[in-house]
Amino acid sequence: MNTAKRAAQLLSTQNIRSLFDSVEAFLFDCDGVIWKGDKLIDGVSQTLDWLRSKGKKLVFVTNNSLKSRIQYAKKFHSLGISVAEDEIFSSSFAAAMYLKVNNFPQEKKVYVIGGEGILEELQIAGFTGLGGPEDGEKRVELKPNSLFEHDKSVGAVVVGIDPRINYYKLQYGTLCIRENPGCLFIATNRDAVGHMTDLQEWPGAGSMVAAMCGSTEREPIVVGKPSTFMMDFLLEKFHINTSKMCMVGDRLDTDILFGQNAGCKTLLVLSGVTTQTTLQDPSNNVQPDYYTSQVSDLLRLLGP
Repeated sequence: MNTAKRAAQLLSTQNIRSLFDSVEAFLFDCDGVIWKGDKLIDGVSQTLDWLRSKGKKLVFVTNNSLKSRIQYAKKFHSLGISVAEDEIFSSSFAAAMYLKVNNFPQEKKVYVIGGEGILEELQIAGFTGLGGPEDGEKRVELKPNSLFEHDKSVGAVVVGIDPRINYYKLQYGTLCIRENPGCLFIATNRDAVGHMTDLQEWPGAGSMVAAMCGSTEREPIVVGKPSTFMMDFLLEKFHINTSKMCMVGDRLDTDILFGQNAGCKTLLVLSGVTTQTTLQDPSNNVQPDYYTSQVSDLLRLLGP
């Protein structure tokens, strides 16, 4: 694992050519890198087109589990960017694939604290999902002699970002994990915050996961970044050595650490949650190979 403390280099005309020539595939995070909410970050579309024209493979690796890969492809298309479903690796997909590769029994159900993306990926993988947005309107009754019922056939609880989280979901997930024998506790990711809109950050999946950790007194299996679980599927698809990949992201503790854990080159962009002050703080021990303001700097420094 590469956790070198050497200070990150500012991307410049002096060093970008050596990075560019050594990379066959660029892996991009989405929130804070490609877009903020539903608004594209300036210059992204032109930069991606230019990278493709230079023969670079583009892959999008996102921790945001609200959408499935199909739904993410539609979002890219709606923003004027052509991206194939198999170029997208989301934590919603990773959660379903974790169950699949670990031979999760088809007859068992999966309770979801999260969005439609997780439910859709579970269905595609052949599993039965419960909960999700549908349980966002449900309420609990805290009164004497009232027993909260849960499905005893739930064998896994998947927790992702959930704008409609409530006490009902927390209780349902908690009972499944604590009372159903062998029930798995899976987290899509533990991001503290994320750019759910273009103007500000919002609580991330990490806050929902933390609530479940508190009530279950259990730690989850994390399938999103910085775990390299998704990298196994990416390598199977593209057959490119990780040393010839560059992970581009806005978070040190997920994107950059994911790249380092997998053996990729790493580029931090300051268009999302990480500031230059945070990057250069003496207490920060995750240093990317390079950093720059935003994705379009690749085109500005090298192109067209």
